[in-house]
Amino acid sequence: MHVGELRLAVIGDELAAGAGDPKALGWVGRVCARTSAPDPMTVLTLAVPGETTTALGSRWEDEVARRTSPEADNRLVVALGRADIAAGLSLARSRLNLANILDVAEQRRMPAFVVGPPPGATADADQLADLSAAFGDVALRRRVPYVDMYTPLAAHEQWLGDLAAGDGLHPGQAGYGLMAWLVLHTGWHAWLGLPDDTV
Repeated sequence: MHVGELRLAVIGDELAAGAGDPKALGWVGRVCARTSAPDPMTVLTLAVPGETTTALGSRWEDEVARRTSPEADNRLVVALGRADIAAGLSLARSRLNLANILDVAEQRRMPAFVVGPPPGATADADQLADLSAAFGDVALRRRVPYVDMYTPLAAHEQWLGDLAAGDGLHPGQAGYGLMAWLVLHTGWHAWLGLPDDTV
């Protein structure tokens, strides 16, 4: 059972901030609404639209350090987007960027949880599938929970319909609801040391 204040820093791109959600909750807000912590839980979303893992790797440590507390249970949620593909980053570079983030988090004794990139209309499907698998492998090697957003959503009718109804990049309420469901059912509560009341 978890004891003490939970302080979650969520780093990522505009999907972490819920861009395109008319309810302004995104998947982060929906997940937190379904997370019952016995003590206070503070969620700090530090998002930069269109950010690559290279840019994320260069900024996250300083931004997160300002928001942690020695009295709190400080944790890191790494919400990865699709920008590495558009920027032409190699898989090896993307892997290394995530590995560096997770290794620093471990040195800082901040348990990490990684959420992979979801499908999007503008990203090459094969490239995105490979990127998601690469991120998953990096997390697995470090025994960090990884939520594969790509595989279950790539052919999901509701997800694709939600994207098509918008700009093809950002989901709406239904899409963010699907993302939240995947997070909640991929070890979220166990990672936080909380009972799972979603089952």
